[in-house]
Amino acid sequence: MKNSSSKQFLLFVIVIILGACQRTVVPPVIVASEERVVPQLAPDRYNVAFLIMEGTYNTEFTAPYDIFQHTQYRKGIKAMNTFTVANTLKPITTFEGVRILADFDYTTDTLPRIDILVVPSAEHHLDSDLKDTVMLNFVKKVDAEALFMTSHCDGAFVLAKTGILDHVTSTTFPSDIDKYKAMFPELNVADNVLFVHDGKYITSAGGAKSFEAALYLCELLYGKEIAQSLAGGLVIDWDVSTVPHLIL
Repeated sequence: MKNSSSKQFLLFVIVIILGACQRTVVPPVIVASEERVVPQLAPDRYNVAFLIMEGTYNTEFTAPYDIFQHTQYRKGIKAMNTFTVANTLKPITTFEGVRILADFDYTTDTLPRIDILVVPSAEHHLDSDLKDTVMLNFVKKVDAEALFMTSHCDGAFVLAKTGILDHVTSTTFPSDIDKYKAMFPELNVADNVLFVHDGKYITSAGGAKSFEAALYLCELLYGKEIAQSLAGGLVIDWDVSTVPHLIL
């Protein structure tokens, strides 16, 4: 009787082992999605495009982006849609190493209307970027219909290279003023100011002062109260009268 029970137990164990061996173990499947996410632009807003490229500096990009993007949280105004444009949809690496995916490729996409173009500074705005005729022609095309064309730091070199600043006064990064004057001797260049507004062109010294130029444009569009509200949301003391600037 004992032998019979032992045989039955052994047979049971063998069946369990064989069943386990026949199970199919399915490894987890990791799916890398390549689906493009296109921003949904709300109607009845200003469309604000940020022109980014390899070596874009973080501050000149993110400072005005923060100010303009926050307009959507203020009531009773025509807020801003903010989005990025580049010559590729592949990741762009900023000078500081942040990787960004542009919303639109201006070389292939049908772009939304651009009311305001922002040109942040980039690493090669004094050399190779100024030879990029596709990019420069894009800037000139936008200029034909835009309400405002803005630059921060050496982004002014890009605007100047297209010729659209020939008849206005502009400025750039303080230590690059001499280079700016030498490269574009026909320009009227303002020294010792943090931003210049001439016509529809707003050029700024860049860096942390990119916030000031962006806040100035918001005050121009929405009034002092809204501008101070936007500044307060980013813990910035805003009073344009304390900022060295030039309005023509």
